[in-house]
Parts: sequence; structure tokens; C-alpha cells
Amino acid sequence: MRFLNDPLSLLYFIPIFLITITVHEVAHAYTAYRLGDPTAAAMGRITLNPLKHLDPFGFIMLLIVGFGWAKPVQINPRNFRNEKAGMAISALAGPVSNILMAFAGLIFLNIVVVIVVNTSEWIYDMGDFYYAGELIYDEINDIHYVPKINSILRAALRFFYQFATLNIYFAVFNLLPVPPLDGSRIVNYFLPPRLSYYYSYVERYGFIVLMILIYTRILTIPLIFFAGFFLSAMDFVLSLFFNIFI
Repeated sequence: MRFLNDPLSLLYFIPIFLITITVHEVAHAYTAYRLGDPTAAAMGRITLNPLKHLDPFGFIMLLIVGFGWAKPVQINPRNFRNEKAGMAISALAGPVSNILMAFAGLIFLNIVVVIVVNTSEWIYDMGDFYYAGELIYDEINDIHYVPKINSILRAALRFFYQFATLNIYFAVFNLLPVPPLDGSRIVNYFLPPRLSYYYSYVERYGFIVLMILIYTRILTIPLIFFAGFFLSAMDFVLSLFFNIFI
């Protein structure tokens, strides 16, 4: 696995993953609560404590095989005024939270890019003390702070890029119309009663179907395409604004 080849990736991945699943599950729980279902709230799921949302086995599987899961939020649709609408909106809240986090990650990423570019120009203006990966010339002790700044900026760039990437992949994956993913709840809302009944019946086998799709990599190409498309589109829109400062 990539984590074995690059253990340093874990330093970025673990906090990003915990933030991602925590906000995602809180979005489900809080939305359901606002719509009239207190089930998740009573179970303590409206909290930013990641331990409340972490499924240990799902997390281990993610590290080993690249596919895992968080602890699902329990929702009782009978508490909603409109059961199908309540389930669909509660389900949609999770991916929407990931899209917003991806957008926030790209904003911070672009801010760091602006800092890097402007810092590089400032360092270049120092003339003989120009820094380009290594200290080429060092005569003043104060110059030693330059590598530290660049290390922090490189770490920030990597963190926010991975943060945005993981969240957009998480959003696109969860929007797939395959039970038990969030997309199945959304699709079910638009189905007529008869099809909705059969679609809900298939849900008991949804996890098996999902595992087959993942194992055979049928989902890989469309997932990469759509996630990459949305990530690039969001970054392009933001870059139009941030290019003003570069």
C-alpha cells in the first residue's frame, strides 16, 4: 500500500480523514435533527469528537485495502414530516459538507500558493542570499529561518491539497446511487412508489454489490474522472481570484 511506501503520508492522511468523516457524519446527524429526528442527537452524534464517528474496523480496512467506512448515523424516518424527503435531505447533507470542505481546502491552498510566490520573490530580491532548495550563500545568521519557512509552506501545500482531494473524492463516492451510499437515498426520493419499494428491497444486498464494484474497479475510472473534473473546476474558479495577488 502507498502508506507502506510513504509512511509520512499517514501524518497528513489520518487528521484529514478524521476531520472529513467527523464533519460528514455530523452533517447527517444535525440535518436529521433539524428536520425532526432526534435519534442521532440522542446517541451523541452531533459532536466534533472524531471517536464518536470512527469505526475502528472500517478505518483499518481503509489503510489495508484502500476502502473503509465511518460509523453510520442512525436515522428514524418516521420522525420526519415527509419520510422520503427527510431521508434524501439528510443524506445529501453529508456530501455537501465534503464539497464545502474541499472548497475551503482549495481556498487555503491558494492562499499558501500566494504566500509561496510572494515569499520566493522576496527571497530572490535578497540577491546573494537567494534560496533555491538549499542555501547557496550564507553570511548572515538570520538567513537560517528561510528553510524553516519553506518547509512549513511545503507541508501546508501538501496538507490542503490532500484535504481538498480526499473530500471531493468522498463526496463523489457517496453520491453514487448504490445502497447504502448517500446517493441511493437521494435517488430513492425521485422514484415512484413501486420502484422505490423494490429499490429499498435491494438495499439489503447493496453492500455486497458495492464491494464487487470496488473489487472489480468498475467504479475507479468514473470516480477519478468526476472527482478530478470537479476539483479542477473549483480550483480554476478560485485561481481566477487569487491570480490577482500573484
